[in-house]
Amino acid sequence: MKRERATLPTPKSTSSFWHSEPNAFLLGHRTTEALPTEADIAIVGSGITGSAVARFLAEDERASGKSVVMLEAREACWGATGRNGGHCQPLLFDRAADVADFELKNVAAVQSYVQAHNVPCEWRSVSGCRTFWSEELMAEAEREVAHLNTVAPDIAQRVTIIKDKDELKKHRVSSDCVGATLTEGAGSLWPYKLVTFVLEKLVKEGKLNLQTNTPVTEISSSDSKHTLHTPRGTVTSKTIILATNGYTSAIVPHFADLIVPVRGEMSALLPPKKSTILPDSYGMVGALDQPANNDDYLIQRPYEDVPNPGGHLMFGGGRGSGVLPTIGISDDSVMDEGSAAYLRAALLKVLELDGETEGLEELTAAAEWSGIMGYSRDNHPWVGKVPDKEGLWISAGYTGHGMPNGTLCGKAVVDMMLGEEAGEDVYALQAKMVQKGEMPKSYIISKERIAKARMWPTVEVQDKEVCIRNSLV
Repeated sequence: MKRERATLPTPKSTSSFWHSEPNAFLLGHRTTEALPTEADIAIVGSGITGSAVARFLAEDERASGKSVVMLEAREACWGATGRNGGHCQPLLFDRAADVADFELKNVAAVQSYVQAHNVPCEWRSVSGCRTFWSEELMAEAEREVAHLNTVAPDIAQRVTIIKDKDELKKHRVSSDCVGATLTEGAGSLWPYKLVTFVLEKLVKEGKLNLQTNTPVTEISSSDSKHTLHTPRGTVTSKTIILATNGYTSAIVPHFADLIVPVRGEMSALLPPKKSTILPDSYGMVGALDQPANNDDYLIQRPYEDVPNPGGHLMFGGGRGSGVLPTIGISDDSVMDEGSAAYLRAALLKVLELDGETEGLEELTAAAEWSGIMGYSRDNHPWVGKVPDKEGLWISAGYTGHGMPNGTLCGKAVVDMMLGEEAGEDVYALQAKMVQKGEMPKSYIISKERIAKARMWPTVEVQDKEVCIRNSLV
């Protein structure tokens, strides 16, 4: 069955809490009134990846003097990065060791930028507490941690297994939980504020022409140049970098079965009165009969020293309780009340929330919204040059895990593109980057990888198979 292409971002969307304090400079922003007809480099997408691409271009001498235009279908950072869970948490034991190492470097790079520029994005260094709700899931996690100890003991040192009930209680986890892993090196943040800080800085420094509310509807190519078609006119460029994640196949149909849009649900919940801040960020695997491949995830906003310090519980997931389709869906203007109801009720069951909880059956939502993720058919992002498309580059397909990947994936695409432009062989350059730990080999786009990925079951079939296995456990 041929996978249908993603559609373009919907003109209207559900209201993300992260957009409740919009960046006034960037709302409706167009750096130039008229759309430029040409650019040396065109970036499509203004989330964590697109902003990283623009930043690393601005910081690289090899790109000095080049004109860079960024096209965004809606407002700046209005897609997945402006709608996610606020996690910057590496997954260390259910990924290959080189991927775990890369994600740790990525989190460190984000934290370093936030601290160097004093970005007001509520960055908080936390441990990642991943909870497992069946004996089988816990045993699998323990096997994976044991394997990590044999292949990468330095990374494994960052992971602690907790099964003692008193220890779980210290992390405010319900005694019904089988066990948890505690991972060092995670962070939580207000992602929209980070990205818009970067974009505003680049625009004001004259290093980026940002054109919001300018969807790219098509790319046509001729004579080693590409033309980006928009409702406002066209932009021609030799080099295009797509940071379009779940929407990628809307303009590159060839990727329709490789990067598939999937709608997810998020909420900002008011904590119980007189409750105190949670010590960690959280993932819940298989909680309350949710499928094992659809983690629920939680961070908490601060109670002090920030605007609107409400201690909001930023809780996402609940896909197994949804009543609407999610795979292949590009529309984030719709909420799934089944998932939303689950999110409002679940934390009172899976965590030991303190404060005034007696009689509470669900938490009050300050905001509920949806967002579009890009699920990769082989579970790895697609980073690099599109085969047989000179000058077309992609970094997308994070399978709901973009924050601990997008920054350095954006940097890698910049390094590949500028290296090739300077005369380096791109394949030799990629091999060097892999050897130096600057990019996992499994992320790099190649004809061979595309062919291999197409031998995998589709994203939809993989999702159903895991759900069926989970129901049989």
